[in-house]
Amino acid sequence: MFGANTTTKALICNFNNEPIGFAVYFFNFSTWLGKHGLYLKDLYVSPEYRSVGAGKALLKYLANIAVSKECGRFEWSVRDWNEPAIQFYESIGAKPQHEWEGYRLAGEALEAFAGS
Repeated sequence: MFGANTTTKALICNFNNEPIGFAVYFFNFSTWLGKHGLYLKDLYVSPEYRSVGAGKALLKYLANIAVSKECGRFEWSVRDWNEPAIQFYESIGAKPQHEWEGYRLAGEALEAFAGS
């Protein structure tokens, strides 16, 4: 993430000059929209600060970046068991994308497929 050629960006959220959270994001591309999108990879706020609006502030800041860069969408993933996060995301107007199913190649399966 910190290399010279990285395409990943990060934000740090401070409260009273203390870092309390962060967001890691990158830009992707939608062939459906013909536009770039902003993808939020990680969002974290320290548990003791989850009621001060830090998560909302980080998301709003990213939404403004997406709008300023003329992105067609701002999206992220959430674990299906993370009900507090789901409720929070839905409270700001985000909608789940049920038509997509995530797939992953990792570890031995990735190496085996690459070498086949």
